[in-house]
Order: sequence, then C-alpha cells, then structure tokens
Amino acid sequence: MALISFAMDFCILKLQETHVFFYNDLTTNPILRFLLWTGYPLLCIIFSVSVVQVISLNAVGSGIPEMKTILRGIVIHNYLTWQTLVSKVIGLCFSMGSGLPIGKEGPFVHIACIMSNLLGQNVKGFKRIFSNETRNVEMLAAACAVGVSCTFAAPIGGVLFSIEVTSTYFAVRNYWRGFFTAVCGSFVFRMMDVWISNEATITTLYPTNFSGDFPFDPLELVAFSLMGLLAGLGGATFVYMHRKIVFLIRNHGHRIFLHKNKFVYPCIVTLVVMIISFPDWLGQFMGGKLTQKDSLEHMFSDQSWSITTDEDIKAVWADPNIFVSLLFFIVFQFVMTAFCVSLPVPAGVFFPIFVLGAAYGRLLGEAMTSWFPDGIHEGQNNFFIQPGGYAVVGAAAFSGAVTHTISTSVIVFELTGQISHIIPVMIAVLIANAAAQWLQPSIYDSIIQIKKLPYLPELNPKHTHMYNRYVKCIMRRDIIFCSYESTCRQIQQMLQNDRLQVVSHC
Repeated sequence: MALISFAMDFCILKLQETHVFFYNDLTTNPILRFLLWTGYPLLCIIFSVSVVQVISLNAVGSGIPEMKTILRGIVIHNYLTWQTLVSKVIGLCFSMGSGLPIGKEGPFVHIACIMSNLLGQNVKGFKRIFSNETRNVEMLAAACAVGVSCTFAAPIGGVLFSIEVTSTYFAVRNYWRGFFTAVCGSFVFRMMDVWISNEATITTLYPTNFSGDFPFDPLELVAFSLMGLLAGLGGATFVYMHRKIVFLIRNHGHRIFLHKNKFVYPCIVTLVVMIISFPDWLGQFMGGKLTQKDSLEHMFSDQSWSITTDEDIKAVWADPNIFVSLLFFIVFQFVMTAFCVSLPVPAGVFFPIFVLGAAYGRLLGEAMTSWFPDGIHEGQNNFFIQPGGYAVVGAAAFSGAVTHTISTSVIVFELTGQISHIIPVMIAVLIANAAAQWLQPSIYDSIIQIKKLPYLPELNPKHTHMYNRYVKCIMRRDIIFCSYESTCRQIQQMLQNDRLQVVSHC
C-alpha cells in the first residue's frame, strides 16, 4: 500500500505541476493562459469521469461510508473488486491532478480495503482468513488504518481514526494488528522519500518549528475555545450544505440536464472553480496558483505573515492584504469543496477541510497578532503570538467537527511533529465535536443517509428517548402470510385479499 500511495502522490504531483507549467511557462498571452488554466483540469475531470463510468461506478466518492456499512456486516456487491481498484486509482490520480479541492484519504482507505479483499481471495496464505467472516472483517479494519497511515504518514492517528470512523465495536485483539500494519505502511511510505527523493532522513510531511519555551499564553486558551466553537458550527454548516447540494442535483438536476448526463455537472463545477481561481483574476487574492499541499505549508509557517521574510508567502498573500486574501480563500474553499466532493469521481473530503480549517485558524492567529503585537502579557520578556499554532488548532478542530473524530488531534501532531499545542488542540477539538454532533451527523453518516445505505447510525443526543421504544411500536402485525400448515382454503382466502401485492409473475 505504501508503494501504491507513493506512486499515486508522484502522479498527482506531476499532473498538478503540468497545470502550473502551462500557465507560467508555455505562453504569455493572457487569453491562451486562461484557456490552458481552465482546459487542462477539464480534460483531467472528463478522463476521471470516463474511467469511473466505463470500468466501475463503485469508485465514485470517498469509500469510507461504504466501508462503515460493510464492517457492520452488510454485503455491497462488486465494491471490493479489482475493477473498482483500477477505476479508483486512475480516477483519483486525475481528479486530484486537476487541482480541484478534493482529498486522497477516503479513497485510499477504500483502495487499501480492496487490496485486503483481493489478497484474501487470491493469495493462498490469506484464503483461510478470507473464508472466516470475523477474521475477514478484522483484516478490513486493519486495512482502513493502513489507508490513513499511508496517506499522512501518521500510524497512531491512522489507527485511531479508522476505529472512530469505521467501527462501532472494535475488537481489542485486532488493536496490535492495526498498529503493526499502519507502522509498516507509514515507514515504507516515508522511506520512499529517502530512497527516491534524496531526503536526508525520515521527517514529518509538514514540519514546523514553533517555540517550545512559550508556545502560548494561558489567556489564549479563551481564543482557542472560541475557535473550537466556531469550527463546530462551521463543520455542521458544511455537512448541511453538502447534503443540500446533493439533493438539489438529484431532485432538480433533470431540469437543467445535470442528473442525466454524468459529464455536464463535473464540467460545470470544474469550469467555475478554475475561472474563480484564475491567477490573473480573483485567484491572485486567494493563492490561486498554489496546490493544497503548498497552501497548507504556508498556513503552518512559524512567522506572522505581516513580518515574514519569506518572499513566496508575501507574493501570494500580501495583495491586497493578508486578511482579505485569507477570507477569500476560506469562503472559496468552503463552498467549492462542498460542490467538488459531490462530483461523480473518486474524491475524499478530509484533506480539503483540513486545509480549510488551517486557513480559518491562520486568519484568527493573524488577527490576534495584529491585536497583540507584543504578546498578551507585556513586560521585559515579550512572548509573541504564534499564528502557525492557531492554524494547527484550526485544522484539527474543523476536520474533527466535519468527521466527528477526536483522532484528528493526533494526526495533526504526527503531520507537524509538534506537540507544544497539545492542550489547545484537544480543547478546540472537543468543543468543535460537541457543537457539531449536536447539530448535524458526520459527513460520512450524512453520505450514508444520502445513498440510503443499510446502516443504523448512533442516536443523536436530542433523540435519546428513542432508546425506550420497542420494536412492537413500529412493526406491522397484520401481515398476510402462509406456512407449511396452511390449508388450501386459507391460501385461497389469502390470494383473494385486496392488500396482497404481487411482486413478480412466474
């Protein structure tokens, strides 16, 4: 899985670099640059949709909602086949290579589970596990952990995230298996950078250098708590918006030819995203030329952008000023992510909302820096506010609110290599989860409801009175039936009943 993840990252990077090359170096004509900026992603999305439509429709979307259903014991036919694997890998490379705000984490969890299923079916040493339903489910649960760890190089967070997202009841005996496979996958994934990319050693994906002597003032915990509350409200709003968008396209899309033709809606969304993010137009105010990875690296930078010496950051975010640029970026990312994750292509939701949360945290951090330029407590030893720490807290809180997970706090520590903000992160994530769970289901449970998958979600705290209801309160008792003891007269009377419905004719 680590090799597949590294190869996919390499392909995605090359596709995104090609997009930037077409804009920067191929021509200076503004019209041609616009056509190349919008046309290249359109071709990528059309190819991704074509692959999914031709090879396997089961490759559409994230994959985590379906895996939650499968791990509950429901069989989804043809969901873990090699056709779906090929469609998912190729489709995801081109959908992410287009530059749209979609992620890799959910689809790669699906890919890892497909590999687990194929190993059980075709490799002799695994067939005994595959034939045992309980052991097969445990193997799929471990595959979910591998999928997350090979995406973020976060083995601990990967295991915890897979438990929170996919499992209601987790077998403790499977705990070490999940950690073992996640650590192996994460190790090989990071070693590939050392072997191929000439990295000096294994490092985190987004290293930071926040001061450990005075990472934050105790009074800043008030700001971090407020961040958590706003992130919870924002996460619930995102889930609600995504659900409304899907229902709008499904119920009213036929009026504008969006529902019948699978290419129209993706092309329209891609065209709108690329027009708005065109660097010579509105894109210059929201980091339009940056990939999601580059944007996250800027969000986690140590210095305040108002005093930074990094010319790349100044060139992207200083025009007209950092607050306007960040605000434009947040609004654009919020709305467009809700649309893009509803496209009929392989698309994950975790990484875009992670970047969105980091931008939201960065905005508040820069605001705190401008309000308290010398730190909250002034004196002989001034300890300045670190906006990058706010970005870390915002990323964990917002992604945790959307997915209803606490493990995002662990993932963000493994991504950045910093635990100096462990208290603010935990406080913000807990508050964000409490607010979001009270208002909306998680994004994965929402997709389960949208797709009408056979899954019983946990009851909302507002509906705990439902625990006192019995099956007899909702079941029908006047069922028409026949048994092996039924007489010919009883069967005749049953067939003459007006309420009897004929399902099929022999």
